[in-house]
Amino acid sequence: MEDLRALFPGVDQQVYLDIAAGGLIPKPVADAGERHLRERLLGTGEKEMFQASVERSRELLAGLLGADADEVAITKNVSEGLNLFASSLPWEAGDNVVLCPELEHPNNVFLWYNLRKLRGIEVRAVDPVAGSVPAGTLAAAMDHRTRLVTVPHVSFSPGFITDVRAVADAAHAHGALVLVDGAQSVGALRTDVNSLGIDALAVATQKCLLSLYGYGFLYVRRAVAEGLVPSHVARYGMDLGAEAGETARSDGDLPYAAGARRFDLGNYNYLGARAAEAALDLITAVGVDRIEDHVRGLAAELATGLLALGLPVAGGAPGSHLAHIVVIGASGEGHHDSAVDAEMDGLHRALLEGGVRHSIRKGGLRLSVGAYNDRSDIRQVLDIAREWTDRL
Repeated sequence: MEDLRALFPGVDQQVYLDIAAGGLIPKPVADAGERHLRERLLGTGEKEMFQASVERSRELLAGLLGADADEVAITKNVSEGLNLFASSLPWEAGDNVVLCPELEHPNNVFLWYNLRKLRGIEVRAVDPVAGSVPAGTLAAAMDHRTRLVTVPHVSFSPGFITDVRAVADAAHAHGALVLVDGAQSVGALRTDVNSLGIDALAVATQKCLLSLYGYGFLYVRRAVAEGLVPSHVARYGMDLGAEAGETARSDGDLPYAAGARRFDLGNYNYLGARAAEAALDLITAVGVDRIEDHVRGLAAELATGLLALGLPVAGGAPGSHLAHIVVIGASGEGHHDSAVDAEMDGLHRALLEGGVRHSIRKGGLRLSVGAYNDRSDIRQVLDIAREWTDRL
């Protein structure tokens, strides 16, 4: 992956192990953004050209998911995608949604309690088991009134992989749909929506998709999307015919666009689209299989080395649960900027002083590996950790 690493100037500035918060962007993405800004600066760009980047980013993302382009809507972030889908479901009072709030990002929790207030739904919360989303416990919480089950493909902390297929099989047996937060997986792990049984998935481009904030995607399986009335609508979510201009309207009819395109709203983030197009081109060229093998291999090496130093690694020895995120210390109810354990705060400071960019989430030190990292980054972290443990 050295050829890929060379495209990321940020790796020369620090050991960047924080893709779970926001990834580094490569030169082709920066170049694409600069070209777009120059076109806007000089007035040489045409809107049709900007929209072509939107469509190509949609097609490339669909390719990563094993989906059709019409099954992908354009959003500005994960939260918008989750809300657009959730609010468009035909909820009835007494329906329920099943989730594991402790392992969800808060933005996949707030909306369900808001729908409880708006629609009278029941929120069925289950507890994690050993830091993982428990497929069996989720299944036991489902019944004939379960309309939706939602899970992270990879939790933001402690970063374990969810058995999405098992969750989907249980949900579908109850006639429920499955909504996945793909923020920490798409671009880093194989995420085939068909083999995983996913009905809807939200993702944004600033993490493993190696691009900018403010641009994202909502996948909705065609058969599901075309049975939904979107809660928010705009011109780009309507199909008024190939010859209709963007200011065309219908007199009372609502000819929704095919599939998930009906969830597209007003003008797109064209800068984000241009950047995402370049990033997705790069990821597609490298291959997600190759990226997954690389990042999971480095994460396993990091976890093994930290355990050998006697440090507490969430999940213990590397296994099928481990993606590209390694958490040191207790991951649970904790702080956003300091660890629960005072000793872990000391290690956190030592890593920062040693030039290792990382995060604290839910009280644990989170180190997340990107496609641009290599073994020298892992060795530097382990050297700092070894010096710190020796001082103790």
